[in-house]
Amino acid sequence: MTEEILVKQAIKGDEEAFLTLIHSYEEALYRTAISYLKNEGDALEAIQEVTYRAYRSIKTVKEPAYFKTWLIRIMMNYCRDVIKKSKREVFEERILNIQGITEDFTFLEVEEALLSLSDYERELLHLKYFEDVKIKDISVMWNTPEGTIKTRLHKALRALRAGFEEKGEVKRV
Repeated sequence: MTEEILVKQAIKGDEEAFLTLIHSYEEALYRTAISYLKNEGDALEAIQEVTYRAYRSIKTVKEPAYFKTWLIRIMMNYCRDVIKKSKREVFEERILNIQGITEDFTFLEVEEALLSLSDYERELLHLKYFEDVKIKDISVMWNTPEGTIKTRLHKALRALRAGFEEKGEVKRV
């Protein structure tokens, strides 16, 4: 059965179709949650909450072809709400070293660089590069022209690069 047929059935109230869809996107939901929340327990809780929210509002899906995008958007909004509520802070490498943890902290540098971007830029980069959502789909989801999305994506990447160049991490010729 195709995804669109499953989505249409789920919108009509078919619980099995809904569960099939959720299971097929479970990994994408987990990756999104872990990239925002940085904690496996919180990510698993986020998946449960987003599944509930999606089930509750499945009838609001306007275009079945964009179900995955709709679902990821719910996850991103939920994660942002959780972060705002808990006012989390990013640990610096020296704090982790004090605790005796010695690992490769490149991911922290990337996270720190991403935090220097606006929420909009972070979401755009996440959708495009972590969830592999097409620019066309992002433009439909955000009701923004494709050209504008491409321009904003280019600016976000340039800002991210500039953050690394300031630290001396990346030198582009």
